[in-house]
Amino acid sequence: MKRLFFISLLLLSAIGVAHAEKADSEKPTLIDSDQLTYDDVKQVNVATGNVVLTRGTLLMKADRVVVTTDPSGYQFATLYADPGKLATFKQKRDGGPDLWIDGHAERIEYDGKTEITKLFSKAQMRRLQGDKPTDEVNGEFISYDSRTEFYSVNNTVNGNSQAGAGRIRAVIQPRPKAPQ
Repeated sequence: MKRLFFISLLLLSAIGVAHAEKADSEKPTLIDSDQLTYDDVKQVNVATGNVVLTRGTLLMKADRVVVTTDPSGYQFATLYADPGKLATFKQKRDGGPDLWIDGHAERIEYDGKTEITKLFSKAQMRRLQGDKPTDEVNGEFISYDSRTEFYSVNNTVNGNSQAGAGRIRAVIQPRPKAPQ
């Protein structure tokens, strides 16, 4: 089955893996919006107006969502927020009960072929246990590769850090110590 979205998250390799729930890739995608255009020839779908996209445990919200499909069947999604607002996502993680990942930014891009998620402008990603954040990272640009479990955070929206352009902030909670 084609993968529409597999938004997964970050976290420092020392913190652990944050895979999205594997079963989500086999679920149908449901889009609720005020308007939807579907171009089967160009393989472009555009949903506008309070868009809510769900697929299994994945929940994405934005004012506008554009989904394209390449000739090989890989899907790419771009979420756009209204001015002054943020596009959001939340997804259950494998590895235990009530483990989640969420994030927001003015624009979110997901590449189904490479499984890379990019968040642009006012970007934040968090690991959650229930509703309680366990780790958080903030910057102007966040890129996460779920295949290699690698992410980077930069202080400009172009994906490059520049001196004086702002600071990146990470909050990493202590982990329980392993018994000796």
